[in-house]
Amino acid sequence: MEVLTTEMGSTGKAGTNKYLTFSLDQEEYGLDILKVKEIIGLMEITKVPRMPDFVRGVINLRGRIIPVIELRRKFGMPEREDTRETCIVVVDLDGVNMGVVVDRVSEVLDLVPEDIEETPEFGASLNAEFITGMGKSGERVIMLLDIGKVLLGEELASLARLEGPGESPGDEA
Repeated sequence: MEVLTTEMGSTGKAGTNKYLTFSLDQEEYGLDILKVKEIIGLMEITKVPRMPDFVRGVINLRGRIIPVIELRRKFGMPEREDTRETCIVVVDLDGVNMGVVVDRVSEVLDLVPEDIEETPEFGASLNAEFITGMGKSGERVIMLLDIGKVLLGEELASLARLEGPGESPGDEA
């Protein structure tokens, strides 16, 4: 299993913000790098009964049980087979670690405030409050996510209960 740990600040050059960019379908998204703990290759995910359909299950990451969500399902996108590029981005949501399955991680992108526009109004029927803005990089448009708002409060609370220390083979009850 390949693991990439990020230890970067959110800001690099004065006035820039760093975002980890990734793809779902043909769309590109960005997460504030300060929310990203690490990027890991896809590993065995244990299903948990009676969870919402977008919860893929849990993983044991170095002794910690981490809930894993499938962003494709959460966003109502069609499912697809995992590939060699499919990976898990582990994020920190106010002390709760969570894995997010993405199709492919692209890069860490520096955006200056002039390259970020407000989220367009999509009408009252569509809730896009989890999109903090639209980043522009060349001809690309990157939807910048507030990963904490992707999950509703009660969803996050139920997933937080799943997180905890794992058991080592030598532990006894």
